[in-house]
Amino acid sequence: MATFEQHRTSTVQRRRELFAQVCSVLDDRLDESELSVEEVGREVFASRRQVQRVMEDHGTTFRDELTGRRMERAADLLRDTPMTVRAIAHRVGYRQPAQFAKAFRRHHGAGPSAFRDAQRTTAWAVAA
Repeated sequence: MATFEQHRTSTVQRRRELFAQVCSVLDDRLDESELSVEEVGREVFASRRQVQRVMEDHGTTFRDELTGRRMERAADLLRDTPMTVRAIAHRVGYRQPAQFAKAFRRHHGAGPSAFRDAQRTTAWAVAA
């Protein structure tokens, strides 16, 4: 018979694994504008509530984690590609570039174009 500590360790490990699975799905499906906690739950064989609980265990929410990952991917694309802001917005799941720009500004403290310009200026300063 499993002890309480063994059961607790097993639960904690399962939740870590579930969090990793959810994050992997988010990374794979960032371009989907209507991605929901229910869809991700189905993909990782967990209920909506289980996904919410595991996100809470990691100090975040589904929506905040999704947005954060979208914003980090967008920053990488702005820094590393010549893609337009509109194309990047669509690539990270935003239908409207204006909504993307607002979310990006909220997350990074600068709009996408200003962020890109600052990254170029920094890169040129480092190269010089």
